[in-house]
Amino acid sequence: MPALIFDLDDTLVVEEASAEAAFIETGGPARDKYGIDPSDLHSTLRKACRELWYGFPSHPYCKRVGISSWEGMWAEFIGPDPDLKALREWAPVYRYEAWRKALHLHGIEDADLAAEMAEAFPRLRRKKHAVYPDTIRTLERLRGNYILALLTNGASDLQRRKIEGSGINGYFSQILISGDIGIGKPDPGIFRMLLARMRANAEATVTIGNSISSDIQGAHAAGLRAVWLNRSGASRDDSIVPDWEISTLDELFPILACVFPGIK
Repeated sequence: MPALIFDLDDTLVVEEASAEAAFIETGGPARDKYGIDPSDLHSTLRKACRELWYGFPSHPYCKRVGISSWEGMWAEFIGPDPDLKALREWAPVYRYEAWRKALHLHGIEDADLAAEMAEAFPRLRRKKHAVYPDTIRTLERLRGNYILALLTNGASDLQRRKIEGSGINGYFSQILISGDIGIGKPDPGIFRMLLARMRANAEATVTIGNSISSDIQGAHAAGLRAVWLNRSGASRDDSIVPDWEISTLDELFPILACVFPGIK
């Protein structure tokens, strides 16, 4: 049976928009108390997050497994890895300092408000799990005709929360998260590990993802064909060329009909 490997964030589930919505909702008290536009606070917060995140000693680990600065604002970092332990211990400080610094950039010094928002954001973000309109109908149509697997970068606890919260975990025979093994996309090793677990071969497997540098580059390095899901209509150069480009998952089926003739 042919196999398909799907990315998670901004391929099947809405990540960027969900995070932004939670950030803006968290900023409501700053608007009410000081008149700061939550969208403006969100922009300065993202800047503060990046500066703190890149300066932490475990940042090379985060880069290797694909944990972003905004995901650090709500991940629990569960696991025995020493880098996860360091992140787990640092996370409360990081979150508080990010909000405190964002408020400071707006001329506000309010430690209590920073602490309040640092605690509120994880709670609000965990309530927001949305899939794209084409996600479930695509997985339903594919199930039974293909071996379906999910390959995602990120902290294991956080990614599993997204998978379970969005209700898509039951569609996949294998789920591999970079945080569980210490390497992430585009390292071809994580693709090969998943292929071995699926008992699939590269020639009969296609990867679908939204990131040229992560999904497409990594799949090609592992000998897989890859579909770039370009929902936003982003432009690209020709340094990494996907085998196919689509704007919705509905456009995947004509491609699969050509690659795997005879499969419904």
